[in-house]
Amino acid sequence: MQLRELRAFCEVVAEMSFTRAARNLHYAQSSVTAQIRSLEDDLGAPLFDRGGRQIVLTKAGLSLLPYARQMLRVADAAYAEVAATAPHRPVRRTAA
Repeated sequence: MQLRELRAFCEVVAEMSFTRAARNLHYAQSSVTAQIRSLEDDLGAPLFDRGGRQIVLTKAGLSLLPYARQMLRVADAAYAEVAATAPHRPVRRTAA
């Protein structure tokens, strides 16, 4: 489980669209799809029901969502804390 996969997952949930999530993250749609598949493989469960034009979170996806959001918040806070001590402060996205 990687932070970029969790960020992609949260963005897909926020948009309920792989296409819009990819656009927001500045990734190719195939990259977002691959990140979600990798996350699903790691967890051993599908996170979305992909039926037709609509996607719906599965029970596993609903279970993961609050943890994914919390992990991203903690990672962003850690990044900001460390960056505040660095001479060059890069710009960082906020958690999903």
